[in-house]
Amino acid sequence: MRVATVQPFTVPADLPANIAEHARLLRIAKADLCVFPELSLTGLEFAALAADPGLWLSQDDPRLDPLREACRASGVHAVIGLPLVADGRRYLGSLVLGPNGENVATYAKRNLHNSEEELFEPGGRQVIVEVGGRRLGLAICLDAANPDHSRELAEAGAEVYVLSALFGEGQEQRLLDQVGVAAGYGMWVVLSQYSGKTGGMTAFGGSGVWKPGGAVAVRLGAEVSEWAYATISS
Repeated sequence: MRVATVQPFTVPADLPANIAEHARLLRIAKADLCVFPELSLTGLEFAALAADPGLWLSQDDPRLDPLREACRASGVHAVIGLPLVADGRRYLGSLVLGPNGENVATYAKRNLHNSEEELFEPGGRQVIVEVGGRRLGLAICLDAANPDHSRELAEAGAEVYVLSALFGEGQEQRLLDQVGVAAGYGMWVVLSQYSGKTGGMTAFGGSGVWKPGGAVAVRLGAEVSEWAYATISS
């Protein structure tokens, strides 16, 4: 399975611009799976999300159609970060789209920061999806700080820990520690996070793929709108 972890350019709280950029990147992807950061369609713009109900998306929102079309054009799965509305509740979510543009799964972040608890409800379940014969466990940012999260997924049969996140300046060691925990359970780790400013923070990039045990397969620097590709093998 060939994976691509993406550091997109994100315009704060601008859904049309960010959907268009995600679609552009997906159309040129040369991978089975593309992973985007936490809240990649809006950035971590909590004040804007609190003020504007129009920024929230259901998994069937027609505004996501350009992403579905792009997945069909490239035959790629995509993990996209979005402020998710489901059953009248608001979550900090990931949407997994399939190579025919179909909804494969949604995942809601289970471990929230204090500031996030004012906007989002915590998710209540782990999610594993299959792509290219591999079982992928989904995670969002602070989930990875809870070692039980990756342990539970590994015990449930996940082979790849797919982490969409924001790590800010000064948090390089935290990133490596959390990736190391998941890799220590025998899973590949695919991390996508930001480079540049979002939500009042500056992220340093460093998205990449780690092998089981923690060795680096590939890693980006601070590039924006760039990919890191890796092939996940047995």
